[in-house]
Amino acid sequence: MPDVDGLRVWVAESNTSSSAGVLHSSEVSNWLDPEAPLNSFCSILPGLPDDVSKLCLALIPRKYLPVVAAVCKRWRMFIQSKEFISLRKESGMLEEWLYFLTGDLDGNGSHWEVVNSLGGRSWVLPPMPSTIRAGFGIVVLDGKLLILGGLSMDGGIQIASDDVFEYDARLNRWSKLAKMQVARYDFACTEVNGLIYAVGGYGFDGDSLSSAEVYDPDKNIWTLIESLRRPRYGCFACSFEGKLYVMGGRSRFTLGNSKLVDVYTPEQHSWCEMKNRGCVMVTAHAVLGKHLFCMEWKNQRMLAIFDPVDDSWRKVPVPLTGSSAVGFRFGILGEKLLLFSLEDDPEYQTLLYDPAAPSGSEWHTSLIKPSGLCLLTVTIKA
Repeated sequence: MPDVDGLRVWVAESNTSSSAGVLHSSEVSNWLDPEAPLNSFCSILPGLPDDVSKLCLALIPRKYLPVVAAVCKRWRMFIQSKEFISLRKESGMLEEWLYFLTGDLDGNGSHWEVVNSLGGRSWVLPPMPSTIRAGFGIVVLDGKLLILGGLSMDGGIQIASDDVFEYDARLNRWSKLAKMQVARYDFACTEVNGLIYAVGGYGFDGDSLSSAEVYDPDKNIWTLIESLRRPRYGCFACSFEGKLYVMGGRSRFTLGNSKLVDVYTPEQHSWCEMKNRGCVMVTAHAVLGKHLFCMEWKNQRMLAIFDPVDDSWRKVPVPLTGSSAVGFRFGILGEKLLLFSLEDDPEYQTLLYDPAAPSGSEWHTSLIKPSGLCLLTVTIKA
């Protein structure tokens, strides 16, 4: 907990020489009240201009932010804001942490854990306040992790969910956001130009969906947009040059996996289709820089890389790590791609692919590993 008494003394002393005059004890107490109205005293740090105050808070190491945010509502709201992230980026203070959804050793559950950019000690996140078990979507936006939809438990029965939960990496806590317009699972989702899109999947009655919707985080509102031309499920999405790409998965109108890429242009509010000449049965994907990296089910020893500029694919062999049959989950840390084994075996090392390395030296090994089986990963900068 923060040293509130010490802060009261510091605030009072810092204002004895300010042009605003001395703060009375009642004003200091009000400023330090975590739930005081925002208009009761407007200064972020009394005695300092707000631009200086904001910079001071932006320079605080990330591990201390949950405690700092508990001091008062002004600090908490600023730390949660987009402006805070922008200031940290400008100041070179953004810290990149890797979050794992890790299977418990007993095989009966999972938990979120995190490691920093140096791959140091890991720690466990607070449990998510929901019964969502599988089929959910994940998106990272402005230092926050969003869990969308999925299958939740209701009286022992799994049903499609329209719930949305948010984990704020700066405050280390979960909250609930506005529900989606359509309950869905096994769908595609991603962020495009600061908005979040959810596309396709299965619905409440188990039918495949063609519907799509967009979330505005500033308004906390979901809005339906033009639907896909055909239902699509088990697919994934990514963003390039301000457009939404939906790949992989299946449609009930086609045999096997879909060989089409659906592309949505937000400015035109419309979809178009293009032929997928690369991966179709994708088991892992990640966007690094301006390229999409994929692993296909039928070939776990080949990394497929998509360049949206010229709509081209190229493939890079993956080194053997004990077994030619082992599959992978992807992670991104320090502008490098990490490949985590799907087999819980201490013999397997985490592979690292550096796209900026000279030809022939792109592959290395890394000591970064989750405590159990890696189910998925996300990277959050905050």
